[in-house]
Amino acid sequence: MGRSRYRFLDQHPHFLTCTVVNWLPLLSNPELVQILFDSLIFLHTHQRIALHGYVVMENHLHLIASSNKLSKEIRTFKSFTARSIVDWLQANNKTHWLTQLAFYKKAHKLEQDYQVWQEGSHPQALLTVEMFQQKLEYVHHNPVCRGYVDDPGHWRYSSYRDYHEQKGLLPIVFLEL
Repeated sequence: MGRSRYRFLDQHPHFLTCTVVNWLPLLSNPELVQILFDSLIFLHTHQRIALHGYVVMENHLHLIASSNKLSKEIRTFKSFTARSIVDWLQANNKTHWLTQLAFYKKAHKLEQDYQVWQEGSHPQALLTVEMFQQKLEYVHHNPVCRGYVDDPGHWRYSSYRDYHEQKGLLPIVFLEL
């Protein structure tokens, strides 16, 4: 299997997506979303990633982030959260979800029993103010486009509130535009 043609450019914010295998709605469980948030807070606190925007949906999340080693940090994030999600599912006897994650695991992943995330994150470097603003608007309006809320400020798992003088759930690093 060849390497992805998608590449991270150091120092630039990137738009990226992490998708649950087969678009399973695992992230509709708030306890599993908290695993993602705890990991992102850890990466922020240890200055390993700067989060500029995000939205968590039931089966994927979009991030706008930057780091000197963004590719490595996203790989670490996905690996850690996958292991933590599987551990939580096992501890809470969620056999239906575990069966699904085992079924959709790629055949070449011999060292693991389950796969939580689809491979890749399709990073897109945001090189201009216009690109950044377009992607941030896309991120914040994702729940509206999906028909879950009428106003993006009503979606709990988004950085929208941070950009509108309200307190969000994750630390956001605002870019000088």
